[in-house]
Amino acid sequence: MFQVLLVDDEPLVHHNLWTLLDWADYGFELCGQAHNGLIALTMIEQSPPHIAIIDVDMPEMNGVELNRAINERFPWVKTIMLSSYDDYDYVRDCLNNGSIDYLLKHRLDESTLLNILNKAVSELQQEDRLREKQVAESAMAEKVSPEVMRDYLLYLLKRQMKATYGFEDFSQKKKLYPHASRYATAALQIVPFLLLTESYSDVQTNGLVQQVVDMMQQSLGDIHERTAVYVEEGRFVIVFSFRERSEHIMQREVDGQLRKIQHALELFLNLQSVIAVGPVCTSLSQLASSYCSAEYELDGSSSVKTFRSHTAQVETPCSEKHSDENDERQRVSLTIEEHKQLLLSIERFDKQGVHQLISSIIASIDHLPIHSHTVQMIVSELMQTGDKAWRTYLPSTDPAVANLPSRSELGRMKNIRELEQGLQSFFSSLFHLLNQHRVIGSYSRHVTQTIHFILERYSGYVTLELAASVIGLNASYLSRIFKEETQRTFSEYLNQVRIDAGCKLLDSGRYSIKEISMQVGFTTHNYFFKVFKEITGLTPQAYLSNPGKRKNATKLTSLHLWD
Repeated sequence: MFQVLLVDDEPLVHHNLWTLLDWADYGFELCGQAHNGLIALTMIEQSPPHIAIIDVDMPEMNGVELNRAINERFPWVKTIMLSSYDDYDYVRDCLNNGSIDYLLKHRLDESTLLNILNKAVSELQQEDRLREKQVAESAMAEKVSPEVMRDYLLYLLKRQMKATYGFEDFSQKKKLYPHASRYATAALQIVPFLLLTESYSDVQTNGLVQQVVDMMQQSLGDIHERTAVYVEEGRFVIVFSFRERSEHIMQREVDGQLRKIQHALELFLNLQSVIAVGPVCTSLSQLASSYCSAEYELDGSSSVKTFRSHTAQVETPCSEKHSDENDERQRVSLTIEEHKQLLLSIERFDKQGVHQLISSIIASIDHLPIHSHTVQMIVSELMQTGDKAWRTYLPSTDPAVANLPSRSELGRMKNIRELEQGLQSFFSSLFHLLNQHRVIGSYSRHVTQTIHFILERYSGYVTLELAASVIGLNASYLSRIFKEETQRTFSEYLNQVRIDAGCKLLDSGRYSIKEISMQVGFTTHNYFFKVFKEITGLTPQAYLSNPGKRKNATKLTSLHLWD
């Protein structure tokens, strides 16, 4: 409704105007009436109408003077002048001071009045559109660039509780979030970031980060209302700003936006992510506390945290809040002992030993979220050791290497248990490839299967009958063809594999001779000594004490296997 004020000192004119048309049907409301210019001016000061219909001839302050005052002080109010006299000077003065028209009372009818009122409405609407355009253009010109905005927010977050004076002034001056009264932050972590980027160049890593930021911002919309910022090591922050609204609506908007982002990252970039949301805060200077709280929850659990509606009151710096957690996470990578044991197990082709080691390592970090730096670093080191093994033992052009589980596959694992299964699968596939290339010679299929059986099972209970049963042959037949093709009996071949593994363990210096005899499959300590001397020409003690003879003894243990 457009509000209309009547200003006239003649009661009959008032009555005539009130009844001349059905005001509400045409979108107008008569909001008041005044008997002279002074009263009208006071009413306009208190509650300006859209349109004022003013009589020219009034006591104390006439219509011409009132029209001039309105034009100076309230130029957005449209005026329509009424008079009983067709006075040129009055007409000129009124029109020069912004009046829509000058009407004679004795010629006024419904149609004429309605046309003039609609003309006033048209000018009001045109001015509103022009004003909105100017405001929008001005706001756009004054808005800070996305780069500066992200740098500013990152500085705010990294300053934690030590934010210096001037942050709020800067945000108001740059109109960062011009209509916001409340804020919230979310911490988002790309789960496989370290695994994916360990072999990337800086350019490739920066490209991936930019892809993620662009996709997040595309999902969020206007950067001056919701902003995605990269922090470090695959960690991002999202800043939400809100006008005054219910917390239920805020929660629904945040949860919906975050689900959309996670879906987009997984669908288009094949990236798993986890998210936690910090408390609502009422000023930009509190963003660091909100984000710190989100990070604390994100790194404290592998589950995704959702929106929390209470206002942020966090005053403890992130470094203090994470102190207990850091105490629990004493390790950041594989220990030297674990690394040595893994290398030795791979050298021995001890598949069971590798699987047990992986289970032990994962058990020591299963209290940490899958995206944590410690988990990612340990998985990366395990994968690097596996990569080194196939590069050492397999032909570089072997197409079978492409079938090994990749880092991106591990990156899609959603919890520690799945990650452990993925690592076990990687090393199982690796050992399968290694064993396929381990045997040198043109052996028949059944003999090759038997050799693989020995290589995989030598540390445990192994007999000719058991091997024949697994392969599906008669034991006597297998014994004959095995001896014909390898020039060794099944027992000789098995013992030589065991002694070869025993030499590697002796070289490592990590185990006693008695421990080694059990690890390579001998049931008694004395039998290990006997077989070791038969094959190498040395006792285990002599092998350890004489490096020169050790080298020659190692050659004697060689089978038709690569080493």
